Amino acid sequence: MGSFLYSMKAVIWSFFGLRRKSDFDKDQEKIKPVHVIIAGLLGAAMFIGLLVTIVKLVVSK
Repeated sequence: MGSFLYSMKAVIWSFFGLRRKSDFDKDQEKIKPVHVIIAGLLGAAMFIGLLVTIVKLVVSK
């Protein structure tokens, strides 16, 4: 589970474009590709959900 949470953290920071070279090098050693794919899909779903929620709030007022 720790590896997946580390992968999720890495994916979230990558969405913002805030990854250092040293962090990227550590990621290659610690993260499993399957975890990155799952974390990426979850991150994208959360981002889309956030955007939909914001649009609904703005349009309803």
